[in-house]
Amino acid sequence: MTNPDTSPSVTVARTARRALAPDLARGGMLLFIAFAHAPLFVSAIDRGPEAVNEITKVFHLLFVHNHARPLFAFLFGYALVQLMNRQQARGASWTDVRTLVRRRGWWLVAIGFVHVLLFTPLDILAPYGIAGLLLVGLLRAKDRTLLRVTGLTMIPATAAAALGMWLPLSQGISSYTVGSVATGDRTWTEALVDRTTSWPYGLVIGVLLVIPGVVLGMWVARRRVLDEPGNHRALLWRFSVAATAASVLGALPAVLIELGAWSHENPAIVLTAAVAQPLTGYAGGIALAGFIALVALAVADRPGRLTIAVQALGQRSMSMYLFQTVVWVAVFAPFGLGLEDRTGLAGATVVAIATWVVSVIIADLMRRAGYRGPAEILLRRLSYPRARSAAR
Repeated sequence: MTNPDTSPSVTVARTARRALAPDLARGGMLLFIAFAHAPLFVSAIDRGPEAVNEITKVFHLLFVHNHARPLFAFLFGYALVQLMNRQQARGASWTDVRTLVRRRGWWLVAIGFVHVLLFTPLDILAPYGIAGLLLVGLLRAKDRTLLRVTGLTMIPATAAAALGMWLPLSQGISSYTVGSVATGDRTWTEALVDRTTSWPYGLVIGVLLVIPGVVLGMWVARRRVLDEPGNHRALLWRFSVAATAASVLGALPAVLIELGAWSHENPAIVLTAAVAQPLTGYAGGIALAGFIALVALAVADRPGRLTIAVQALGQRSMSMYLFQTVVWVAVFAPFGLGLEDRTGLAGATVVAIATWVVSVIIADLMRRAGYRGPAEILLRRLSYPRARSAAR
């Protein structure tokens, strides 16, 4: 007998009541996070066919590197406003909302630390938890204040990202080599010590990098651009196309230098490339959300199976993000399949795509079973007092 709570008709009805674009954007975001993170577990980035690796490198620099993080930050800030609006619609006061955001922030930091402790230094949960703690007051700030904070914090954030680009470009090596977290010949214990001792530094840099996107996401959420894309169709088209074009142009100097087509011995050229790529990458990353919103608008009346599955993935983005990490360790680490020194950039990108596809399938199975997702359930139970959870 079909469970009335999980039948296809009821599931579609439920998803129809929820804005499609934000969830689709989070589902798509996980693909770009996979693109960004999987190659960092590879120690031999040039392993495999050279031409294929070079083409993959161009794709990453144009559309992934320093793009995935702004997209995630933007959607996180957008979600904070959605959370506040939902809570206030249920009668919660501003004090209640602020307490909830802070409690969620601290638990994200705790979960992020466990994530680092067990698996990888590439954690994004703790930085967003800290960002929520620091920026919760801006949920009630004036629009002008949000834009000013975005602009001011963009300066140190871009400088930090540019430093990460300048180091490899100035040395003529791949940016993925500098950021690699491959285990190499270290034991699991040695890798654990490295992860935990470097975590505070990574946390500070991570928070610095995401703040502009988080604040801008708050500003956009007030206009319900992703919730009501039909009311902003022209704006979404203009911004997404223009921002993507600017992002591609801004990344071209770094692409040419990494490919050896432009001399990297000129310090001015290297500096320009190192700044332009992450600076325009902010625009390119957020433009991805705009394009996904337009896709959501096109399929909103008749969402297909793939649309519903990717939406389910977006609704379970925290669980599936952690699932990705388990896959990277299992596939690449020496104490797993040990492919870190046998898979190049192109191979890691294929692993990223395959992992995302599997995560879509798992999320859709969870949707059909009426299961929210383990990380989402855990965070909710930790964030809401038992009395209020019971009342809901």
